Amino acid sequence: MIVSGGKQYRVAPGDRILVDRLAAEPGSSVKLGRVLLVNDGGEVKVGNPAVDGIDVDAKVLAHRKGPRIESIRYKSKKRVRVHRGGRAYLTALEIIAVGGVGVAVEEAEEEKPKPKAKPKGRTKAAPKKKVEAAKAEVVEETPEPTDEGEKTPEPAKKPSRRRTKKEEK
Repeated sequence: MIVSGGKQYRVAPGDRILVDRLAAEPGSSVKLGRVLLVNDGGEVKVGNPAVDGIDVDAKVLAHRKGPRIESIRYKSKKRVRVHRGGRAYLTALEIIAVGGVGVAVEEAEEEKPKPKAKPKGRTKAAPKKKVEAAKAEVVEETPEPTDEGEKTPEPAKKPSRRRTKKEEK
């Protein structure tokens, strides 16, 4: 258990947490000195108020804003309407080691580019334009009449359209 910004966090090597904004650049390392409790497998050390000689090493990943929090106070028929709100400034930390015991961090895993977030709201992409392929024209071949007295075959008749009972009258 550590303390940062007046709040307590339970951490282990490899964990990622959000704490109140720290004055550190992204990519730098930070030591958190106020450790309240340490559990080393079977041995538990409780501080009074903090455990001496144990620090938590963390790496600053990014600075972010927290979720939007609003508070509204309203009293009917009294003309009381109070609206307050805001977003907290936070720092994302990755815990590297607790009291010198930590996980092996590979150089390749450190910073992976994040995919871009999709915009929120009613954004709609324009419909894609349909590209129509050139349609092949069907050409019917009609045999030319010969002088031998053969008649050209007539094209097949289209079937007559169906008629309803009302049209027949």
